[in-house]
Amino acid sequence: MLARNRQELILESLRRNGGVRVSELVRKLGVSDVTIRRDIGELSRRGLADRVHGGAALPEGSGGESGSPPSGTADRAAERALGRLAATLVRPGSSIALSAGNATLEVAAAVRAVADLTVVTNSPAVARLLHDPARPDRTVVLTGGTLNPAGALVGPLTARTLAPLHVDLLFLPVHGFSAAAGLTGRDLAGAETDRALVAAAACTVVVAGSGRWGVVGLASVAGWDEVGVVVSDEGLPPEARNLLRGRLLLAEPDAPAPGAGDGTR
Repeated sequence: MLARNRQELILESLRRNGGVRVSELVRKLGVSDVTIRRDIGELSRRGLADRVHGGAALPEGSGGESGSPPSGTADRAAERALGRLAATLVRPGSSIALSAGNATLEVAAAVRAVADLTVVTNSPAVARLLHDPARPDRTVVLTGGTLNPAGALVGPLTARTLAPLHVDLLFLPVHGFSAAAGLTGRDLAGAETDRALVAAAACTVVVAGSGRWGVVGLASVAGWDEVGVVVSDEGLPPEARNLLRGRLLLAEPDAPAPGAGDGTR
């Protein structure tokens, strides 16, 4: 297989899952890990991928908080399935936090029917989606902070805004999650914000596709002792399923939308 064909397949996996492991590509493409790392290096040089420990991830700004849906139909279906499944955890009268990301935009869309909801977010896109003057039972709290290249509010001001708050559930998309590193972020400012969100939540719900498993970003966000639930998909490998047994929910991309809690309207 020609290098450009391999690289197109790698990009397709990145767009579908947000991240990919070298070992997975070796198995899928039938080439050596040296070849895969060379391909990832070329994609990184062209600005199409970021090198991360054990694999590659989409560059910052190519997904997440842009407010745009993922590029393909399969991508949108996968994000929607994660968001809808995560939203079933939300009950009327609760308070939730949504960190910035495409999956949490889908959570936001799915919880619009839930009554008496308070939402804290560092995502202007989520705030716009949920703000509705005709819904006096819904409160939307948008943090301050500095807009990063992907359009999320991050940094010390965001962390200070979150410090005195307490929410029932946090829905957290992650750059990477692994057995050894726990939850990790791509950059320092984003990770600082996510740590503040975790500290404010009684329960943290990770919302991440299986392609993020094994990806280790620059900065730590949380250990597994700080995670209550993980919402992912059927592609999650056995080691992840074993680690997360008892707190793992797996979505199917073509699953119908479930209701988001009891007493919705």
